[in-house]
Amino acid sequence: MTTGVRIGEGKPSRERPGARPPYRLAGKRVWVAGHRGMVGAALVRRLAGEGCEVVTIGRERLDLRRQAAVEAWLAEARPQAVFLAAATVGGIVANDTRPAEFLYDNLAIELNVIDAARRVGVEKLLYLGSSCIYPRLAPQPMAEDTLLTGPLETTNEWYAIAKIAGIGLCQEYRRAFGCDFISAMPTNLYGPGDTFDPVASHVIPALMLKTHRAKVEGAEAVSVWGTGRPRREFLYVDDLADALVFLMTRYSSAEIINVGTGLDLSIREVAGLVAEVVGFKGGLRFDPTKPDGTPRKLLDVARLSALGWTASTGLKEGLAETYRWFLSHAAREGLA
Repeated sequence: MTTGVRIGEGKPSRERPGARPPYRLAGKRVWVAGHRGMVGAALVRRLAGEGCEVVTIGRERLDLRRQAAVEAWLAEARPQAVFLAAATVGGIVANDTRPAEFLYDNLAIELNVIDAARRVGVEKLLYLGSSCIYPRLAPQPMAEDTLLTGPLETTNEWYAIAKIAGIGLCQEYRRAFGCDFISAMPTNLYGPGDTFDPVASHVIPALMLKTHRAKVEGAEAVSVWGTGRPRREFLYVDDLADALVFLMTRYSSAEIINVGTGLDLSIREVAGLVAEVVGFKGGLRFDPTKPDGTPRKLLDVARLSALGWTASTGLKEGLAETYRWFLSHAAREGLA
């Protein structure tokens, strides 16, 4: 996908970022769409201190890919604010081998929820995008205005395209209907509630599971996908939840906004930290026959920092909390 056209180009917003008054969550009905996922669960934890009523519904009762069902449920539930954290997600292999599913599911979910929210008069909606929306070789760190200035990373192209469509929908609904819908782009996430799978998951949980098993089995080394040279930024999921509540209450603009730490490490360094936290004494064996993905992914978080928010959890601290959660859940999920 190569285009120099940016979403909303030629149709500038008349609003200044933050031009609307602060939005209060206290006393409101707040729907967390995707509450059982890692991000959604962290949001539910964070919202417990906001004095609002958190509304949730599981996928066994509501399939967000079904338009009529979503419209009917929203019309009945009448939330005043929505965090749209529901999505079909996965690591490099999942994205690369199931592109149709990633494209359809994510397009359907965002189209149905955003449009139904507009129809029932939701006061404010925060749409959760992804840092993978930016070009594969975007200048680093990646600022918000690099969106659609170059080709996407091919291993997650269709997921990225779906997320970009959701951004456009929020922007155009804001412009056409006056909806206070905003979009946040988080960096790579990890933490309690993550999906631990050596193939389908993202880099940190996959590394943690493999390293834990290597420790238990007394292996000499852990196999790590790729060369270990790509650089990545990682944000603890509870920090993300705090940032999203911060943005919901203090930010109002058609412009997307990055959420990250502003710091990155090589995959080799990350694998070493995971081994240290897990207590694995063996070595690391890199497999260059496996894909590296984007060479570097670091977000420019100047816009969010200027508003007054910064991440508070260091990577080693967050990895330790994640490993504690993993150990408490591994046995019952058959992972250990």
